[in-house]
Amino acid sequence: MTHTQIKPDFRWSQVDTVLLDMDGTLLDKYFDDHFWEEFVPKVFAEKNNLSEEDARKALLQRYQSVENTLQWTDLDYWSDRLGLDIPELKCKVDHLIQVHPYVSTFLDYIKSINKEVHLVTNAHSKTLEIKLRKTALGSRFDRIVCAEEIGYAKEQPEFWGKLEKHLAYQKSRTLLADDTARVLRAARDSGMGFLVFVARPSSRIPVEFSPEFPSITYFNELIP
Repeated sequence: MTHTQIKPDFRWSQVDTVLLDMDGTLLDKYFDDHFWEEFVPKVFAEKNNLSEEDARKALLQRYQSVENTLQWTDLDYWSDRLGLDIPELKCKVDHLIQVHPYVSTFLDYIKSINKEVHLVTNAHSKTLEIKLRKTALGSRFDRIVCAEEIGYAKEQPEFWGKLEKHLAYQKSRTLLADDTARVLRAARDSGMGFLVFVARPSSRIPVEFSPEFPSITYFNELIP
């Protein structure tokens, strides 16, 4: 079902701090989707003498069992569970890591108007290292926070209270952009001031606006 876009309606004078998710928000989620749904099942199938389809079904069940937890993004956990070197496999397809259009322009803009900007991601520190090396985005942020540092995934309510203390932002004057509605709901419940849903996390899927959050396709929509 296609929803009508709820357009973001705020003024930058109302915002002091910007929190940005990484995968699907700043970076094209096609890399992650391809890696976990196609590449890992292929390697797992070869190693365990399975068909790719059987391997994919088995892995999807394992993925779903730890969704919305820190284990889902923990590369060491998956290396151990699957008997594969997951960081090494990510490096083999890192040519697929791409920054979404207008991200650099947006980061330049929010710096030009003197906003603090933090990268806040569920990604494991080893994933973060691979992606920042590939994209050179790391220097654009005041702080970079992985969920493992906080001890909770962003979908969990506890994450946002701990993050607020960790970064010392005023939540009523903070904007969060993320491509996951469950994350935005948890942030909203914590009292986050402004929320933006990224409606096209992967370049390979159609735009799907949120029925409950202001949505953008690309970050140029937030530049006046």
